[in-house]
Amino acid sequence: MNPYQFLRHTPGSNCGDCGWPTCLAFAAAVTKAGVRADRCQHLQRDGLPPELLGEESTAASNDALEHSEEERHTALAAHLRSKMEGLDLRSLAPRLGADWSADDPDMLRFSFLNRPVRLGAAGVFLDGGEPADPRDQILLYNYVAIGSAGQARKPDSTWIGMESLPNSIAKIRTLAAYCEERLAERFSGRINKLTELYVALAAEPAAGQSADAAFVISALPCVPLLLLFWEAELEDGFPAKVKVLFDQHVLDFLDLESLVFAAERMADRLLELDG
Repeated sequence: MNPYQFLRHTPGSNCGDCGWPTCLAFAAAVTKAGVRADRCQHLQRDGLPPELLGEESTAASNDALEHSEEERHTALAAHLRSKMEGLDLRSLAPRLGADWSADDPDMLRFSFLNRPVRLGAAGVFLDGGEPADPRDQILLYNYVAIGSAGQARKPDSTWIGMESLPNSIAKIRTLAAYCEERLAERFSGRINKLTELYVALAAEPAAGQSADAAFVISALPCVPLLLLFWEAELEDGFPAKVKVLFDQHVLDFLDLESLVFAAERMADRLLELDG
């Protein structure tokens, strides 16, 4: 039984009595981690396999805790997917820098780090397949959901750091650890290789920057990222440094969590291309 099949036996009210934030998260814990189904006080037992109602092992409980974050991500992705219902994708496409076609009217098409995306109420598809990591789904759904609801001001190349965005103190270290420091370490002494890889991501050189290399890459059509790279100065004891900047209107299209994850995915992509 998969999570969505089990979900039919829950009240679907996300009451939290079971200890999980949503019914879908609880369904994933039951079907994937062996958590007892009768933790839900409102469960409809008819048709449930007996093994789901059996004794819960300590290992299963521990495994459920370890997977709780993934389950929350899965539940959030499902929630965001449901918000695609009823959206006028044709009118939203220009606002998001996306493409819409009468031949495929229930889907928007756009690029994520130079990779093709199809997204709609039927799902989100990256490179032709459903992303394995629900965080990718959350990022892409958020782009459409937030961009369709707010001011959606177009990027104007006024660059700011994470520290200039509201309520971002906790995210500055995350951005450094998962994006900036990884790239600085990998490409120290290899600035030519970094330039080569940014060509593969359809990036554009950024003029007027003091860094040794500066590139603008479209993480999403209205979410450009400016990467600044300073080569190491070993004689002076300075290691290589990377700084990622964002357009001043970026929060019209992504929340902070998704924005940091977009930068992390940019780093992932560069490291993957580097082999």
